[in-house]
Amino acid sequence: MEVETPAQAQPCKNVDQSAGTTRTTLRNPLLVVNFVLMVVGSAGGPLFLRAYFIHGGARKWLSAFLQTAGFPLLLVPLCVSFSRRRRRRDRDDADAYDAPANKAAARTPFFLMTPRLLAASAAIGLMTGLDDLLYAYGLAYLPVSTSSILISTQLAFTAAFALLLVRQRFTAFSVNAVALLSAGAAMLGMNAGGDRPAGVSPAQYGAGFAMTLGAAALYGLVLPVMELSQARHAARAGAAAVTYTLVIEMQLVIGLTATIFSAVGMLASNDLHAIPGEAREFDLGRSAGYYLLLAGSTATYQCFFLGTIGAVFFGSALLAGVVMTVLIPVTEVLAVMLFHEPFNGTKGVALALSLWGFVSYFYGELQTSNKAHHHQSDKTPNADEHLHLDP
Repeated sequence: MEVETPAQAQPCKNVDQSAGTTRTTLRNPLLVVNFVLMVVGSAGGPLFLRAYFIHGGARKWLSAFLQTAGFPLLLVPLCVSFSRRRRRRDRDDADAYDAPANKAAARTPFFLMTPRLLAASAAIGLMTGLDDLLYAYGLAYLPVSTSSILISTQLAFTAAFALLLVRQRFTAFSVNAVALLSAGAAMLGMNAGGDRPAGVSPAQYGAGFAMTLGAAALYGLVLPVMELSQARHAARAGAAAVTYTLVIEMQLVIGLTATIFSAVGMLASNDLHAIPGEAREFDLGRSAGYYLLLAGSTATYQCFFLGTIGAVFFGSALLAGVVMTVLIPVTEVLAVMLFHEPFNGTKGVALALSLWGFVSYFYGELQTSNKAHHHQSDKTPNADEHLHLDP
């Protein structure tokens, strides 16, 4: 199943377009699938990675590598999509009068990407690789609960970059959400060091704090750049429609580029030679538990990235950022339960501000969507025809 959008889509959404898209995506089953993937990745990924550091792991480049190394899994849905497109093309050719003459010209390409979109995806991949490294450093020195709240500030960065790059319109509710998230991060900063894990120096804790904020800022830039690259491709004359298959291809290139970036770092830091020794000394089941943990981290983070780019495709970069924010309590609760991390009053207030910010944003989006829908329904009988499911 592919989701088709018209090739003449504009690079930047106005209020009515964004609201119409919001109403459409809420009824799209593929959006639910992507949200489930984000839940699995957002909750499981940080826990796997933190468990790696807690139980004896110490390789930052390896941790960054694991976050995108699962990109070959995307070949499975791409192969399914290719098979369906080829069968559809064969069926259409069989019905055409001059099918034999056009058989060679009707070959179905496996990849739909243009060179420009390929280059843009590779650039996003390099940014993602750097973001993964910053995030890995942060998780090495911070509790998952603190790291998750800091990462929630990426919504504020996403909003700022979305305003600059894709001219995202803001309401009072979205501005309030950004302010609340920023306030929560500031509170954690004033209480920095209060939950410093055993064996972590104040300098390491400070570095982890700064790098996690840097990771949030960088990923806040990545999401609008993804949206902008898709929109520019759709607006280019003669370009193929932006389909979900094309979005998966983008994520494949992003994952490949980020993995190569991290692999080069692993070679430079001698991580490959250190892995067998680290596995033998690992606390959880020695070698077997070590490699299972690495595999679990790889799979869950791939779920996260695939779900995120799907949320950007069906909605917007800001929508993806908001969904990440609302998943923070899940990670918080699991971290406290599994790792017995301290959860003080400051973290509670910061978490409450994050949830308040999410509710504010989502309420504002619903209000805007309802107003735009009523406005569009007076003009056209069906305002949601720009996006449909193609079996």
